[in-house]
Amino acid sequence: MAGEVLVDVEGTRLRLSNLDKVLYPDEGFTKGEVIDYYSRIAPVLLPHLADRPVTFRRFPDGVAKAGFFEKNAARNAPDWLRLVTIETPGSTTGAESLDFALLSDLPSLVWAGNQAGLELHVPQWTVGRRGARRPPDLLVFDLDPGPPATIVECARVAVLLRGLLEADGLTPLAKSSGSKGMQLYAAITTTSETRPSEYAKSLAERLEKENPGLVVSRMAKILRPHKVFIDWSQNNPQKTTVAPYSLRARPRPTVSTPLTWDEVTACEAPADLSFTSEDVLDRVEKHGDLFAPLLARKRPRLP
Repeated sequence: MAGEVLVDVEGTRLRLSNLDKVLYPDEGFTKGEVIDYYSRIAPVLLPHLADRPVTFRRFPDGVAKAGFFEKNAARNAPDWLRLVTIETPGSTTGAESLDFALLSDLPSLVWAGNQAGLELHVPQWTVGRRGARRPPDLLVFDLDPGPPATIVECARVAVLLRGLLEADGLTPLAKSSGSKGMQLYAAITTTSETRPSEYAKSLAERLEKENPGLVVSRMAKILRPHKVFIDWSQNNPQKTTVAPYSLRARPRPTVSTPLTWDEVTACEAPADLSFTSEDVLDRVEKHGDLFAPLLARKRPRLP
Protein backbone atom coordinates (compact mmCIF):
# COMPACT_ATOMS: atom_id res chain seq x y z
CA MET A 1 0.00 0.00 0.00
CA ALA A 2 1.26 3.48 -0.88
CA GLY A 3 2.65 5.45 2.00
CA GLU A 4 3.65 2.38 4.00
CA VAL A 5 7.08 1.00 4.85
CA LEU A 6 8.01 -2.33 6.40
CA VAL A 7 10.72 -2.09 9.07
CA ASP A 8 12.51 -4.48 11.39
CA VAL A 9 12.67 -3.30 15.00
CA GLU A 10 14.74 -5.59 17.19
CA GLY A 11 13.56 -8.63 15.24
CA THR A 12 9.91 -7.58 15.06
CA ARG A 13 8.51 -6.55 11.68
CA LEU A 14 6.27 -3.48 11.72
CA ARG A 15 4.37 -1.78 8.95
CA LEU A 16 4.62 1.99 9.41
CA SER A 17 2.35 4.37 7.53
CA ASN A 18 2.14 8.05 6.59
CA LEU A 19 5.52 8.93 8.08
CA ASP A 20 5.47 12.32 6.33
CA LYS A 21 2.10 13.27 7.82
CA VAL A 22 2.45 16.47 9.86
CA LEU A 23 1.10 16.00 13.40
CA TYR A 24 2.33 19.31 14.84
CA PRO A 25 1.42 21.87 12.13
CA ASP A 26 3.03 24.88 13.82
CA GLU A 27 6.40 23.12 13.77
CA GLY A 28 6.00 20.88 10.71
CA PHE A 29 6.74 17.95 13.04
CA THR A 30 5.78 14.67 11.36
CA LYS A 31 4.70 11.23 12.47
CA GLY A 32 8.10 9.98 11.38
CA GLU A 33 9.71 12.46 13.77
CA VAL A 34 7.39 11.31 16.57
CA ILE A 35 8.52 7.73 16.02
CA ASP A 36 12.14 8.84 15.82
CA TYR A 37 11.85 10.68 19.15
CA TYR A 38 10.26 7.72 20.91
CA SER A 39 12.86 5.38 19.45
CA ARG A 40 15.72 7.56 20.71
CA ILE A 41 14.24 8.25 24.15
CA ALA A 42 13.28 4.59 24.65
CA PRO A 43 16.24 3.64 26.90
CA VAL A 44 15.10 6.05 29.62
CA LEU A 45 11.35 5.97 28.91
CA LEU A 46 10.71 2.23 28.80
CA PRO A 47 11.71 1.52 32.43
CA HIS A 48 9.05 4.01 33.57
CA LEU A 49 6.41 2.26 31.46
CA ALA A 50 7.38 -1.27 32.51
CA ASP A 51 4.36 -3.26 33.70
CA ARG A 52 2.13 -0.14 33.74
CA PRO A 53 -1.02 -0.34 31.60
CA VAL A 54 -0.95 2.53 29.10
CA THR A 55 -3.80 4.84 28.20
CA PHE A 56 -3.07 6.55 24.90
CA ARG A 57 -4.09 10.01 23.83
CA ARG A 58 -4.17 9.65 20.06
CA PHE A 59 -4.11 12.37 17.41
CA PRO A 60 -4.26 10.65 14.00
CA ASP A 61 -5.11 13.98 12.31
CA GLY A 62 -2.56 16.00 14.28
CA VAL A 63 -2.76 18.21 17.35
CA ALA A 64 -4.74 20.94 15.58
CA LYS A 65 -7.74 18.61 15.54
CA ALA A 66 -9.50 16.81 18.36
CA GLY A 67 -7.76 13.73 19.66
CA PHE A 68 -9.16 10.99 21.88
CA PHE A 69 -8.20 8.79 24.79
CA GLU A 70 -7.88 5.10 24.08
CA LYS A 71 -7.65 2.48 26.79
CA ASN A 72 -8.70 -0.62 24.89
CA ALA A 73 -5.67 -1.43 22.74
CA ALA A 74 -6.95 -4.81 21.56
CA ARG A 75 -8.81 -3.34 18.58
CA ASN A 76 -5.60 -2.21 16.88
CA ALA A 77 -2.94 -4.36 18.54
CA PRO A 78 -0.71 -6.82 16.68
CA ASP A 79 -0.68 -10.33 18.09
CA TRP A 80 2.82 -9.88 19.57
CA LEU A 81 1.88 -6.85 21.70
CA ARG A 82 1.63 -7.62 25.40
CA LEU A 83 -1.86 -6.85 26.73
CA VAL A 84 -3.35 -7.01 30.19
CA THR A 85 -7.03 -7.16 31.09
CA ILE A 86 -7.96 -4.61 33.74
CA GLU A 87 -11.34 -4.27 35.44
CA THR A 88 -12.93 -0.91 34.61
CA PRO A 89 -16.10 -0.59 36.71
CA GLY A 90 -18.02 2.55 35.90
CA SER A 91 -16.25 2.97 32.57
CA THR A 92 -17.88 5.45 30.19
CA THR A 93 -17.80 2.69 27.56
CA GLY A 94 -19.93 0.46 29.75
CA ALA A 95 -17.29 -2.28 29.67
CA GLU A 96 -16.45 -4.03 32.93
CA SER A 97 -12.91 -4.69 31.71
CA LEU A 98 -10.60 -3.52 28.94
CA ASP A 99 -7.39 -4.81 27.36
CA PHE A 100 -4.59 -2.31 27.99
CA ALA A 101 -1.25 -2.26 26.22
CA LEU A 102 1.99 -2.78 28.12
CA LEU A 103 4.81 -1.02 26.30
CA SER A 104 7.67 -3.20 27.42
CA ASP A 105 10.07 -2.91 24.49
CA LEU A 106 11.09 -0.79 21.52
CA PRO A 107 8.78 -2.48 18.97
CA SER A 108 5.81 -1.74 21.24
CA LEU A 109 6.83 1.90 21.55
CA VAL A 110 7.31 2.28 17.78
CA TRP A 111 3.89 0.69 17.25
CA ALA A 112 2.35 3.25 19.61
CA GLY A 113 3.99 6.10 17.70
CA ASN A 114 2.65 4.73 14.44
CA GLN A 115 -0.83 4.82 15.98
CA ALA A 116 -0.28 8.57 16.61
CA GLY A 117 -0.40 7.77 20.32
CA LEU A 118 1.36 11.02 21.12
CA GLU A 119 0.65 11.01 24.85
CA LEU A 120 1.29 8.04 27.13
CA HIS A 121 -0.57 8.02 30.44
CA VAL A 122 0.07 5.45 33.19
CA PRO A 123 -1.19 4.66 36.71
CA GLN A 124 0.87 4.75 39.90
CA TRP A 125 0.85 0.94 40.14
CA THR A 126 2.13 -2.00 38.10
CA VAL A 127 0.84 -5.44 37.21
CA GLY A 128 2.44 -8.80 37.90
CA ARG A 129 3.23 -11.49 35.36
CA ARG A 130 -0.34 -12.80 35.38
CA GLY A 131 -1.88 -9.35 35.20
CA ALA A 132 -2.76 -8.94 38.87
CA ARG A 133 -2.58 -5.35 40.05
CA ARG A 134 0.10 -4.62 42.61
CA PRO A 135 -0.22 -1.97 45.35
CA PRO A 136 0.79 1.59 44.40
CA ASP A 137 4.54 2.18 44.24
CA LEU A 138 4.45 5.88 43.34
CA LEU A 139 2.97 8.95 44.97
CA VAL A 140 2.09 11.85 42.67
CA PHE A 141 0.98 15.47 43.04
CA ASP A 142 -0.33 17.17 39.92
CA LEU A 143 0.19 20.94 40.18
CA ASP A 144 -2.28 22.76 37.95
CA PRO A 145 -2.00 26.57 37.69
CA GLY A 146 -5.17 28.65 37.47
CA PRO A 147 -4.60 31.60 35.11
CA PRO A 148 -2.93 34.00 35.33
CA ALA A 149 -0.76 31.69 37.46
CA THR A 150 1.76 29.62 35.48
CA ILE A 151 4.38 26.96 36.04
CA VAL A 152 6.35 29.65 37.89
CA GLU A 153 3.83 29.48 40.73
CA CYS A 154 3.79 25.68 40.43
CA ALA A 155 7.53 25.72 41.08
CA ARG A 156 6.97 27.68 44.30
CA VAL A 157 4.41 25.13 45.45
CA ALA A 158 6.71 22.27 44.47
CA VAL A 159 9.41 23.62 46.77
CA LEU A 160 6.91 23.80 49.63
CA LEU A 161 5.75 20.23 48.99
CA ARG A 162 9.33 19.05 48.77
CA GLY A 163 9.98 20.17 52.34
CA LEU A 164 6.93 18.32 53.69
CA LEU A 165 7.73 15.13 51.81
CA GLU A 166 11.37 15.09 52.84
CA ALA A 167 10.33 15.63 56.47
CA ASP A 168 8.32 12.42 56.15
CA GLY A 169 11.29 10.48 54.78
CA LEU A 170 10.33 10.58 51.10
CA THR A 171 12.48 11.76 48.19
CA PRO A 172 10.41 13.90 45.80
CA LEU A 173 11.32 14.48 42.17
CA ALA A 174 9.78 17.05 39.84
CA LYS A 175 8.89 17.10 36.16
CA SER A 176 7.13 19.54 33.91
CA SER A 177 3.77 18.36 32.65
CA GLY A 178 4.80 19.40 29.15
CA SER A 179 1.66 21.53 29.15
CA LYS A 180 0.88 24.22 31.76
CA GLY A 181 1.90 22.70 35.05
CA MET A 182 4.17 20.36 36.93
CA GLN A 183 4.11 17.04 38.78
CA LEU A 184 5.93 15.83 41.87
CA TYR A 185 6.63 12.12 42.39
CA ALA A 186 8.03 10.00 45.17
CA ALA A 187 8.76 6.28 45.27
CA ILE A 188 6.76 4.59 48.04
CA THR A 189 5.84 1.27 49.58
CA THR A 190 2.28 0.73 50.78
CA THR A 191 -0.24 -2.08 51.03
CA SER A 192 -3.21 0.28 50.83
CA GLU A 193 -4.77 1.51 47.58
CA THR A 194 -6.43 4.43 49.34
CA ARG A 195 -3.61 5.65 51.60
CA PRO A 196 -1.69 7.54 48.84
CA SER A 197 -4.73 9.72 48.08
CA GLU A 198 -5.43 10.26 51.79
CA TYR A 199 -1.85 11.26 52.47
CA ALA A 200 -1.58 13.50 49.41
CA LYS A 201 -4.86 15.19 50.30
CA SER A 202 -3.67 15.90 53.84
CA LEU A 203 -0.54 17.65 52.53
CA ALA A 204 -2.52 19.62 49.94
CA GLU A 205 -4.97 20.79 52.61
CA ARG A 206 -2.12 21.74 54.93
CA LEU A 207 -0.45 23.86 52.25
CA GLU A 208 -3.75 25.51 51.35
CA LYS A 209 -4.24 26.47 54.99
CA GLU A 210 -0.71 27.82 55.29
CA ASN A 211 -0.65 29.54 51.86
CA PRO A 212 -4.26 30.48 51.02
CA GLY A 213 -3.22 33.04 48.42
CA LEU A 214 -1.15 30.51 46.47
CA VAL A 215 -2.58 27.02 46.97
CA VAL A 216 -5.99 25.39 46.60
CA SER A 217 -6.70 21.74 47.41
CA ARG A 218 -10.36 21.69 46.41
CA MET A 219 -11.42 20.73 42.90
CA ALA A 220 -13.99 23.47 42.24
CA LYS A 221 -12.69 25.44 39.25
CA ILE A 222 -14.13 28.68 40.59
CA LEU A 223 -11.49 28.53 43.35
CA ARG A 224 -8.48 28.14 41.05
CA PRO A 225 -7.77 31.53 39.38
CA HIS A 226 -4.42 32.99 40.50
CA LYS A 227 -3.66 29.83 42.49
CA VAL A 228 -2.10 26.40 42.05
CA PHE A 229 -4.47 23.47 42.44
CA ILE A 230 -2.72 20.49 44.07
CA ASP A 231 -4.53 17.57 42.49
CA TRP A 232 -4.06 14.84 45.08
CA SER A 233 -6.74 12.69 43.45
CA GLN A 234 -4.30 11.51 40.77
CA ASN A 235 -3.39 8.82 43.30
CA ASN A 236 -6.78 7.18 42.80
CA PRO A 237 -6.01 3.73 41.32
CA GLN A 238 -8.48 4.41 38.50
CA LYS A 239 -6.56 7.52 37.34
CA THR A 240 -3.48 7.98 35.22
CA THR A 241 -0.84 10.70 34.82
CA VAL A 242 1.25 11.52 31.78
CA ALA A 243 4.45 9.47 31.80
CA PRO A 244 7.90 11.05 32.09
CA TYR A 245 9.38 11.70 28.63
CA SER A 246 5.95 11.51 26.96
CA LEU A 247 5.20 13.97 24.20
CA ARG A 248 2.26 16.31 24.75
CA ALA A 249 -0.39 17.36 22.26
CA ARG A 250 0.47 21.06 22.35
CA PRO A 251 1.22 23.37 19.40
CA ARG A 252 4.92 22.50 19.79
CA PRO A 253 6.19 18.93 20.44
CA THR A 254 6.80 19.59 24.12
CA VAL A 255 7.64 16.79 26.53
CA SER A 256 6.83 16.00 30.15
CA THR A 257 10.39 16.55 31.32
CA PRO A 258 12.18 15.49 34.54
CA LEU A 259 13.75 18.50 36.23
CA THR A 260 16.54 19.21 38.66
CA TRP A 261 15.61 20.97 41.89
CA ASP A 262 18.00 23.75 40.95
CA GLU A 263 15.90 24.34 37.83
CA VAL A 264 12.69 24.34 39.85
CA THR A 265 13.91 26.82 42.43
CA ALA A 266 15.41 29.11 39.76
CA CYS A 267 12.28 29.22 37.57
CA GLU A 268 11.31 32.81 36.75
CA ALA A 269 9.36 32.39 33.50
CA PRO A 270 7.31 29.58 31.90
CA ALA A 271 9.89 29.24 29.13
CA ASP A 272 12.49 28.22 31.74
CA LEU A 273 10.76 24.85 32.17
CA SER A 274 9.42 24.21 28.67
CA PHE A 275 11.30 21.60 26.64
CA THR A 276 10.75 20.10 23.20
CA SER A 277 11.66 16.60 22.07
CA GLU A 278 15.09 17.70 20.83
CA ASP A 279 15.74 19.57 24.08
CA VAL A 280 14.92 16.45 26.08
CA LEU A 281 17.19 14.21 24.05
CA ASP A 282 20.02 16.67 24.72
CA ARG A 283 19.14 16.78 28.43
CA VAL A 284 19.24 13.00 28.73
CA GLU A 285 22.64 12.95 27.07
CA LYS A 286 23.82 15.48 29.66
CA HIS A 287 22.00 14.39 32.82
CA GLY A 288 20.96 10.80 32.19
CA ASP A 289 17.56 9.84 33.61
CA LEU A 290 16.75 12.32 36.38
CA PHE A 291 13.81 10.08 37.35
CA ALA A 292 15.98 6.97 37.81
CA PRO A 293 15.54 7.06 41.63
CA LEU A 294 11.86 6.21 41.09
CA LEU A 295 12.95 2.83 39.73
CA ALA A 296 14.79 1.74 42.87
CA ARG A 297 13.65 -1.52 44.41
CA LYS A 298 14.10 -0.29 47.96
CA ARG A 299 11.36 2.26 48.62
CA PRO A 300 10.42 4.14 51.79
CA ARG A 301 7.13 3.27 53.44
CA LEU A 302 4.38 5.82 52.96
CA PRO A 303 3.57 7.50 56.29
